Amino acid sequence: MGTNTVLYDEDFYAWTQEQAALLKARQFAILDLPHLVEEVTALGVSERRALGSHLIILVLHLLKWRYQPDERLTSHSWSDSIRHARLQIDLLLDTSPSLRPLLPGMLIRYYPKARRIAADETHLALSTFPEVCPWSLDCLLAYDFFPES
Repeated sequence: MGTNTVLYDEDFYAWTQEQAALLKARQFAILDLPHLVEEVTALGVSERRALGSHLIILVLHLLKWRYQPDERLTSHSWSDSIRHARLQIDLLLDTSPSLRPLLPGMLIRYYPKARRIAADETHLALSTFPEVCPWSLDCLLAYDFFPES
């Protein structure tokens, strides 16, 4: 089984299996190194992107929870979404603890996005929502934290 860089474009799954078999057999000389490097790098980017996405959803639904208290009475979707986002963040940090130090910067960078989406989805003025996240990371990630009005 020789490495086939064309396989990377034609059948990605088959390429991954071939590369795994070559690694297991310690046949390093015939690995498709350029694509392997690309894919390993992409895995890290994907984990970081997932963490940011879950953080945005968490903050977005906490903002909705805090600034539209009447809406939380009609559905469990916000509380479910908040708990789900926390769970996903916890799972990511459990399997990739080196992502934890990125959270403060991510919160600073992504809070304005969550704030804008909250304003758009609630039809409340953007000024309704604080310009800086009003909650610490510890609060955001705490299982039972739900901000009150």
